[in-house]
Amino acid sequence: MVQDRSGIKTATEGWEEPPKSAVLVLADGTVIEGHGIGAEGIAVGEVCFNTAMSGYQEILTDPSYAGQIITFTFPHIGNVGTNEEDLETVNLAGASGVRGCILKADITEPENYRSSRHLDAWLKARGIIGLTGIDTRALTARIRERGMPNAVIAHDADGRFDIEALKAEAAAWPGLEGMDLAKEVSTTQSYNWDETGWHWGDGFGRQDEPRFHVVAIDYGAKRNILRLLAEAGARVTVLPASATAEDVMAREPDGVFLTNGPGDPAATAEYAAPMIRGVLDAGVPVFGICLGHQLLALALGGKTAKMSQGHHGANHPVKDLATGQVAITSMNHGFAVDADSLPDTVEATHVSLFDGSNCGLMLKNGRGFSVQYHPEASQGPRDSHHLFRRFAEMIEANMTEHAG
Repeated sequence: MVQDRSGIKTATEGWEEPPKSAVLVLADGTVIEGHGIGAEGIAVGEVCFNTAMSGYQEILTDPSYAGQIITFTFPHIGNVGTNEEDLETVNLAGASGVRGCILKADITEPENYRSSRHLDAWLKARGIIGLTGIDTRALTARIRERGMPNAVIAHDADGRFDIEALKAEAAAWPGLEGMDLAKEVSTTQSYNWDETGWHWGDGFGRQDEPRFHVVAIDYGAKRNILRLLAEAGARVTVLPASATAEDVMAREPDGVFLTNGPGDPAATAEYAAPMIRGVLDAGVPVFGICLGHQLLALALGGKTAKMSQGHHGANHPVKDLATGQVAITSMNHGFAVDADSLPDTVEATHVSLFDGSNCGLMLKNGRGFSVQYHPEASQGPRDSHHLFRRFAEMIEANMTEHAG
């Protein structure tokens, strides 16, 4: 080492780079090398990118990411560590839905009073393979230009990889189209939920005086969705994705909620659409989010299609076509509803200002509505929390009508 005129010590020679211990192998044969973090092993999935600058723990525990490898565009992921409160998956015993994660920079030591574990240790505990030290901007640009590729992510501390075998595995993976992943992340049995939102200094609350009963169908439910339903006044019962209309109506719901979830909505709709139509025919109000939005559209006769790069982030502007108001929303979806395919009984209500894709619908008879984005805002802005109050008002109006 020598000192320059400023007194700062500099190296006279370049330093030795640590060995490459992780690779991302795309289905077209492209190999990207980096440094491994988290669990060791091999996983295959679809590579997407997420533009959020915060909320990485919520993203990595969102069941909607099942079958996907997330590239974080924000470079500093892990700097606030992890904790036990910011999990979004309800099924703690289940394997993580996300197949892997890709970061620009190495994970730093956490600097946050809520942190209880380093992100690297947390990834290991959840079995999530990670890769750092690559040009995430270049990978993101590739996805924007060519679409979300299928790929294999692999981590071996000694850097031993059979690249040709990994290329073959990436090329052979069929992709998310046609995949029903909701059943893989859904609960297998019903349960009740009464936890409400987190408030500074108090933590999470409880709903002790519910005004109505909501049955939530779990296609990959996030905790904060269930919390906001409870906070809006609901006694919440959660049923598996495979629930039939008879199963739902046997619970005597005042409203039915269709959650977010992963995979191809057309595949899940094979069993979900008949249930949704049965509930609507019974006159029960319905509210859907994300995959729930797509399933409602399919049940009503609409169509969905795979997107090239999808929408994943916490800064997506969505316009309400009725009011002209624009909300900044959190999104996570790789399929979209074809607004032109919706029947005359349905009105398109929201549109993405990024690409004009459909982001909401409403039944003209007032019995149901849905949005493509995540109004529960975990992670993300809270511009659309009011939709849970809207659902509550719809339910109570329906209860009053039938009571009369």
